[in-house]
Amino acid sequence: MKNKYFILFANCLIVNGFSRSIICDIQRSQYTFIPLDLAEILSLHSKKSIIEIKEIYGSENQETIDEYFDFLLMEEYIHLCDYKEISFFPKLDLHWEHPSTITNAIIDIDLPDKIDFENLFIQLENIGVKDIQLRAYKYLDFNIINGILKHLEFSPIKSIELYLKYDENLSNDNLLDIAHRNKRVLFIIIHSAPLDTLFNELLPCPIKLTTEIINDSSHCGFIKHNYFTVNIDLFTESQKHNTCLNRKISIDINGEIKNCPSMTKSYGNIKDTTLKEAIEKTDFKDIWYIHKDQIDVCKDCEFRHICTDCRAYIQDSNNIYSKPAKCSYDPYTATWGEENPTNNPLYGQ
Repeated sequence: MKNKYFILFANCLIVNGFSRSIICDIQRSQYTFIPLDLAEILSLHSKKSIIEIKEIYGSENQETIDEYFDFLLMEEYIHLCDYKEISFFPKLDLHWEHPSTITNAIIDIDLPDKIDFENLFIQLENIGVKDIQLRAYKYLDFNIINGILKHLEFSPIKSIELYLKYDENLSNDNLLDIAHRNKRVLFIIIHSAPLDTLFNELLPCPIKLTTEIINDSSHCGFIKHNYFTVNIDLFTESQKHNTCLNRKISIDINGEIKNCPSMTKSYGNIKDTTLKEAIEKTDFKDIWYIHKDQIDVCKDCEFRHICTDCRAYIQDSNNIYSKPAKCSYDPYTATWGEENPTNNPLYGQ
């Protein structure tokens, strides 16, 4: 490695936390923990040769630096080159944009006849929505579910996530029929079920039964390590936008149009306000631009660009930049706390 320079591959992005850093490999959808001093080398000394780096950190650290570069090469995070080749490897542009005014929607269903789904789906298509999440907290008859989904049969909407309540009348055959009949359904979660199981049949979409009881919209907002997403879309969006609420629209069980069903602010009711009218109201989009680098504690977290963010449940309701209340991770100690801490009333809701 004498007289060689290193290039961190463009798809390998460094995120510094308070006590450690990570390399986000957005091509292979994975992240790796690294110490802060290695992150410093990668971030500050990218145009120096390995010999120069060793001189900067002194002879007592040469063995450690050799170990660092052996690790980086083994994991294929860096490429060694001559100085004249450095300019051949530009950094990734982290600018994010999307052609749709709204990209995704959450629709909470109480009584299906409260909503004109045919008209609603047309409105969603007209504002550019491609992904929909339908959530039912009460049991919906199999025919009602298929009746709702039938309105999307020739729709440009590309994916549907279904959260349905378990009932003994909802048979396996019914679930399989929903999956086979509706090719846009990405997955089906059956909550409040008597057991946890995953259908293993060869299906167009996975069907999961969970014992978790979900009886209202307050069951969202949890942040856990297995919810992290490592890809270019989320990473770039997170630089300047909220990773949960950006370009989102929601309709709660009462038909109120909101940024999220769990939030209190309504921009009108679907019965007398169109979605286009709602999103054109002055403050509807404000929350889209609250991002992790602004949020208390999150801005010191190494996971901030692979994590979603909740503004409905925050630790200090008087501070819109307060940490998500349902996140137990402490970046100052690099530890996860209790999943359901007894001193946090929002947990377990």
